[in-house]
Amino acid sequence: MVRIFFDNSATTRIDPRVLEAMLPYYESMYGNPSSLHQFGTEAHEALEQARERTARALGAEADEIYFTSGGTESDNIALQGIAFANRRKGNHIITSNIEHHAILRTCAFLEDQGFRITYLPVDREGLVDPESVLAAIGKETILVSIMAANNEVGTIQPISEIGLMAHEHGIPFHTDAVQATTKMPLDVAKDGIDLLSLSAHKFHGPKGVGALFLRKGLDVRPLAYGGGQEKGIRPSTENVPGIVGLGAAIYLGISEMDEEVGKMTSIRERLIDGTMSSVDGCQLNGHRTRRLCNNVNFRFENVEGESLVLRLDHEGIAASTGSACSSRSSEASHVLKALGLSAAQSRGALRLSLSKMNDMHEAEVFLQAIVKVVEGLRALAPTRSSGSGCER
Repeated sequence: MVRIFFDNSATTRIDPRVLEAMLPYYESMYGNPSSLHQFGTEAHEALEQARERTARALGAEADEIYFTSGGTESDNIALQGIAFANRRKGNHIITSNIEHHAILRTCAFLEDQGFRITYLPVDREGLVDPESVLAAIGKETILVSIMAANNEVGTIQPISEIGLMAHEHGIPFHTDAVQATTKMPLDVAKDGIDLLSLSAHKFHGPKGVGALFLRKGLDVRPLAYGGGQEKGIRPSTENVPGIVGLGAAIYLGISEMDEEVGKMTSIRERLIDGTMSSVDGCQLNGHRTRRLCNNVNFRFENVEGESLVLRLDHEGIAASTGSACSSRSSEASHVLKALGLSAAQSRGALRLSLSKMNDMHEAEVFLQAIVKVVEGLRALAPTRSSGSGCER
């Protein structure tokens, strides 16, 4: 049976070149980078090369990159670190209501600690209005955190405009760029970003390693205390093989970005056009064009998204209903709810997310399968809509 992986927003297959770069740091160059002997020096040099590569990918300085265990930890250091270090200046944080749970649940924790959080709404396409950010800023505001691109519907946010507004008021701007890294240009200077989170396994690197860009001069309190690694911001013996893998993956991702983004965009467009022309009662969630190159998010009338995922899996196609972090929850997607969709509409969602390792042939296989799967599921339903065609 054919096996097609269209769930790359959940995770990606490691690039063989990345794995090759990592292996020596498991087998022969396994020293602790804090050690003074040659084994330690080799590990330290590998660490710093990865730091340089990550910095170049973001338009940052190497000493502004801190390695973490992934996007969730980076988000937590950014939000909690700024909040607790700057509490005397204010207690107000601005974010959006479609952020990843790593942001939203951290904000909920901070609310319990006495901080005030403004959750900005989005329009029906998932866009934050920069003017709403401006209107929310007050004397007590100490941080603005808006994701670069949404993990469920793929909508790309106007982060440059938002960063400029925050800076005009002397407020740091954080962006969760976990889905955006290597899928769209990111430049922390041009975009006015002061803190940025990323995770290696979203761009063909290993799981369990990420990074936080932290602009020089910002006051941030660490979440943990220990031996002082990563200048005390993230103390713990560094995951050298994982960090080497992150550095290799981001280097390859940026070097090949133009070509691979073009390829994924073409496949994305074929999936959107092909599905919407062949399946009645389907609609596209998120912005039609201002979306990640690898993201497609549909909703289907009179079809449960979970049933779609299971039937497609039976056909050898891996997809999802939304965020992998919430895939086993019965609650409707908070992102789709924020777009104004009802619980019933949200339950019909299907997310396809691509990587550079997908090809157009796989899209054609999906287009044949989705017609059969949707028709089969609707035939089992007690009632069936005649469908009003596809909307964009």
